[in-house]
Amino acid sequence: MKVLVTGASGYIGGSVANALLASGHDVVGLVRSEESAGSLRAAGIEPVVGVLDDSGLLTRLAKDADAVVNAAVVDHRGAADALVAALRGSGKPFIQTSGSGVIADGARGELSHDVFTDQDETVVKLPQRQGRADLCRFVLAAADDGVVSSVIHPTMVYGRGTGQNPNSTQIPMMIRAAKKRQAGMVVGKGENRWSNVHIEDLAELYALVLAKGEAGTSYYAENGENSMLDIAGAIGRLLGYDTVGSFTIPEAENEYGEFMTLSSLGSNSRVRATNADKLGWKPGRRALIDDIEHGSYYQDEQRA
Repeated sequence: MKVLVTGASGYIGGSVANALLASGHDVVGLVRSEESAGSLRAAGIEPVVGVLDDSGLLTRLAKDADAVVNAAVVDHRGAADALVAALRGSGKPFIQTSGSGVIADGARGELSHDVFTDQDETVVKLPQRQGRADLCRFVLAAADDGVVSSVIHPTMVYGRGTGQNPNSTQIPMMIRAAKKRQAGMVVGKGENRWSNVHIEDLAELYALVLAKGEAGTSYYAENGENSMLDIAGAIGRLLGYDTVGSFTIPEAENEYGEFMTLSSLGSNSRVRATNADKLGWKPGRRALIDDIEHGSYYQDEQRA
């Protein structure tokens, strides 16, 4: 198939584009700069320079493709509107990237015992996540209009990406904070837990959903979970520290920003990949704690 991938120079989008290429697909990658376009071209991906606000470009590219993966800005409603409109009635697959942060709870480092499955799409605990939830429901509803639409919700993604941007988000942020404090750092008690998934396992899920996914289906992507205390301890061992410290909420907001503190590093996001399991997805990369301790983030440690 000829697959359009938006965000093809990003951490997730780049890894997905490479996984699809390795699966035998022809990949068209939407990027924002000529520099990124050159790198894609060298990797065997057909680049198109443009932005998500250009609905005309998105429409043309989607109509010309056999399938579309939107892996750029996950909350960009205009892009989703344009892509769904272009694919309506076509019977083509459309995968929208979201994230398990849609069910984040703003727990400030406290543990929540709530664990969600793919059927819990309507659960929203933070007002800041309502727009993302609405967008996901919009994409899934496109199944009624002749689009084989799916939503993939990555959890905390870790590991080295295979595209232009190899760097994840949360773990490098925590490494930088640990370097400043000379201790692995958590928000509050750090008992809050996040499900997580290796970037290469995640990219393989996209290829699987593209090949076998059912219209109107949501997929959480996870292969286990850890508390922030677990993660901070592993980061400490990577850096040679033997203690774990704690940010107060104001300190964490100063370090990470209010939004990241509330909806990510101080929150719970515990999910189970029930629909991915039904498709036969079998993640097998190194688990998060092992991945940190075995040096996957050595380059991040050197930059921090």
